[in-house]
Amino acid sequence: MNHTPAPAQAQLVRLAEGDRAAVSFILDGRPVTALEGDTVLTAVLINTASLRRNEFSGQPRAGFCMMGACQDCWIATESGERLRACSTFIRAGMQLRSGQEEPA
Repeated sequence: MNHTPAPAQAQLVRLAEGDRAAVSFILDGRPVTALEGDTVLTAVLINTASLRRNEFSGQPRAGFCMMGACQDCWIATESGERLRACSTFIRAGMQLRSGQEEPA
């Protein structure tokens, strides 16, 4: 079993894993990886501390109901489309924006 340490700021840490293939995607302009079959929510939270910031309060968000009903888990694609991160599977090449990018 391979164990890849999570980034220091990750919300989730993958403790054990089988033989799923790695999936590369772009998060806030940087290349990151997840595993085939991960939801977008899992893929993002193994790479960063929160999914996005609330557009009104600025507070970090990481999903709430985990079944697509509350829509607290939305994240934007590069084109501006909103996805429900808890019920959308990560795909290779996805480009996602959390709105938490580091200033240039």
